[in-house]
Amino acid sequence: KGDRVAIAMRNYPEWRAAFIAITTIGAVVVPVNSWGQPSDIAYTVQDAGAKLVFCDQQRFDGVAQLFADNGIEAVIARPTAEDDPLGLPALVADCSGATPAPVDIATDDLAMIMYTSGTSGKPKGAALSHRAICQAIFNMECAAIAAAMTNGDRITAMLERGYEPTSLLAVPLFHVSGCHAQFFSNLRGGRRIVMMYKWDVDRALRYVEEERVTTIAAAPSMVLDLLESPDFEKTDTGSLFSLGIGGAATPPKVGKLLAEKLPQNFSGTGWGMTETNAQGASLTGKAWAEKPGTSGFPHPIVDIRICDEAAEELPQGETGEIWVRSVAAIREYWHRPEANAEDFRDGWFRTGDIGYLDDEGFLYLADRAKDMIIRGGENIYPVEIENQLIEHAAVREVAAIGLPHERWGEEVCVVVHLQDALGEEELLDFARQRLASYKLPTRVIFTDEPLPRNATNKVMKPLLKQEVMERLGLQA
Repeated sequence: KGDRVAIAMRNYPEWRAAFIAITTIGAVVVPVNSWGQPSDIAYTVQDAGAKLVFCDQQRFDGVAQLFADNGIEAVIARPTAEDDPLGLPALVADCSGATPAPVDIATDDLAMIMYTSGTSGKPKGAALSHRAICQAIFNMECAAIAAAMTNGDRITAMLERGYEPTSLLAVPLFHVSGCHAQFFSNLRGGRRIVMMYKWDVDRALRYVEEERVTTIAAAPSMVLDLLESPDFEKTDTGSLFSLGIGGAATPPKVGKLLAEKLPQNFSGTGWGMTETNAQGASLTGKAWAEKPGTSGFPHPIVDIRICDEAAEELPQGETGEIWVRSVAAIREYWHRPEANAEDFRDGWFRTGDIGYLDDEGFLYLADRAKDMIIRGGENIYPVEIENQLIEHAAVREVAAIGLPHERWGEEVCVVVHLQDALGEEELLDFARQRLASYKLPTRVIFTDEPLPRNATNKVMKPLLKQEVMERLGLQA
């Protein structure tokens, strides 16, 4: 009890089995980003002080020597050699029918240390208690029930189709969008899950048709991949009823495409964080269609306030940093006293996200505080620029970043990944019709390569900015 046990593998059923086993004996699960390099995996395992790691063969091969040098034991799921003594089959060979001894687990005992996605700097371990996780699960059920009660016609239409509720797990289990919104909620609801090893839009469409998938939870970029795929119209998507969108601010374009391609859908969006067990705000069905751009209304177990740089609360409607207070929030960052002192105050947690609450109390996201561009004293939120430029038919994806400028402090640069031919002046003409003059990009960089993203499909802007500055010969 209390020992940290890491899980370092891609999306496999063994990931979920390991999670249940670890928590059942009162140990603490440490999900590891399986997209990382061996050094990243080693960092998480060592930072958490894990004694044992469940991993797949690929992850084990990268860190085997380090584990051996540091006395860290490993169990390999799906080992290359079936008789590998470190393999999971060998571990459970004599355990059929065995029942673990009951363990006293208090509500405030740690259940999991989940590491932040690390779009900038080293990831921090979010220490999550059993109480916080259980509250999050019940809150997700409450939100689903409320949405169903207010969308009776859509729920009736779904039931009349007669498909077994089936979720496509297309996001990593080591992130809250996969672990909480998919694994926990579907395990509790007894619903079928079709697992993807990693995101592949062509394979996802095949699964929708072949497995009669009814729901998908994905990042906005993944939903755009799906709805804009040339194969979408050729695929039988008659079973697909709901797309849950989260992990980043949702561009209005997503809602338009959903209304066009999946009418009467029961889709929605939300905002949450690793540090809040994915809880924060959400909106599903008709309400989402009527409030485009919002991340939803605050959950009943979450208090939200918008603050200025001095942590003073701002009037409703003003944009500032989002602070939250919730029973589902983390207890602390694991062994990070400096971060705890900076980000926690009187029960409130500083999220680093920028947004506002409108006059009806709905939450709107502006951006991450660290991504904000300050040009001549004016605050510019990259997501505003990105949401406008993504509307151009030739643009597949776009990221706005701030580059150093001698006069203005920073200037706006956009990196654009195209799906059709487009010239710089044509793009800027498009931008001029939609953006204030001070928000217009002064540098446009076209790329044939997809933008760098982390495992949760968020653009890694620090890395992108570094690459652009090196390309342009700029100094920070």
